[in-house]
Amino acid sequence: MKTIATPAPAHRLLPPGTAWPLQPFDFHAPTRIVFGPGTLNRLGELARELGDTRVLLVTDPGLEEAGHPQRAMQSLRDAGLEVFLFDAVEQNPTSAHVEAGVEFARPLNIDLIVSVGGGSAMDCAKGINFILTNGGTMADYKGFGKAQKPMLPSIGVPTTAGTGSEAQSYALIADEQTHMKMACGDRKAAFHVAILDPEVTVSQPARVTAITGIDALSHALESYVTSKRNQLSQMFAREAWKLLAVNLERVLKEPGELEARGAMQVGAVLAGTAIENSMLGACHACANPLTAHYGITHGLAIGILLPHVVRFNAAAVAPLYHDLAADSGFIDLEQNGHEATAAEHLARRIVDLMRVADLPTTLADCGVSAGILPVLADEASQQWTARFNPRPVSHGDLLGLYQAAM
Repeated sequence: MKTIATPAPAHRLLPPGTAWPLQPFDFHAPTRIVFGPGTLNRLGELARELGDTRVLLVTDPGLEEAGHPQRAMQSLRDAGLEVFLFDAVEQNPTSAHVEAGVEFARPLNIDLIVSVGGGSAMDCAKGINFILTNGGTMADYKGFGKAQKPMLPSIGVPTTAGTGSEAQSYALIADEQTHMKMACGDRKAAFHVAILDPEVTVSQPARVTAITGIDALSHALESYVTSKRNQLSQMFAREAWKLLAVNLERVLKEPGELEARGAMQVGAVLAGTAIENSMLGACHACANPLTAHYGITHGLAIGILLPHVVRFNAAAVAPLYHDLAADSGFIDLEQNGHEATAAEHLARRIVDLMRVADLPTTLADCGVSAGILPVLADEASQQWTARFNPRPVSHGDLLGLYQAAM
């Protein structure tokens, strides 16, 4: 019998024990992004492309004064679609808000969901999509990939530059009883299209601009250093940081500057894309219990905690913090560019931005009692994002972060 030689592979195998220089990853970006001033007017056209005719529009009543839901409804109706408005969404939506939306939508034979609003409206819209199509309760979808049936196509129109929910497949919904947030994710829950129109962000109050902007900034900063990071997610996070770190102060000082607002929107969606693939860290784990117990706005809690988390993580990821500090011009590479000082520059910059926005910078300023800190630390340790912090965090570490933030 003739022996057939096996051809040598076109590549060389790595020697045993050799570290592969690139971290393996499975990158996913499911959402089409449409960006530009006036793009809200394209909503009807983009909805029609999805082939649907009966639309559930999810928003909150606070936006009606600005006219954004009305413009959205008009665009959808001009495209020949029937629109049904659900505007009973509040900040930090709970499972009860989702259930109310489902009860409203169930008899309407909805085939498309559109959300116009901030992260709360978009998360609520995703939550409604879960229950309307797959049944059960939000608790059934805590985690990832638990929706067994197809979900409705959806479009997100963010009116803030903050959460990045428009680029993510997760809905953050609080349990109605405990008010602890549940991260409910599924690829099918991601918006098919996200419309980024900087014109719709001009009407938001300065405080909302600041708090959502700080949140977006934290997404870029945390996702760049998480233990789940990879080269592609870091590319999105780093580009997001470059846009957000420079333009947040600009929009706070010049609220009508459309170019800066557009940069904030793009930065937020890039950071959201990074989160989708690398998650977040200890800052977000610590922020959620504060919202649950004290009703502190998410972005405000983030801004107070973030400097302390950066200082804590510096021991593990100082070179990565150096990248971000250099990108934004917070350090002089020739005069003061040591890796050891980069984290401190970032921490101080975050505090400076909070002060520019006239926001409190300590938990004590927000009425938090020192006696509850061990309880907060216990709840933070149970948060999904805690496991992705680049420096492992124990209960004692989380308690220390709260104490530092007091």
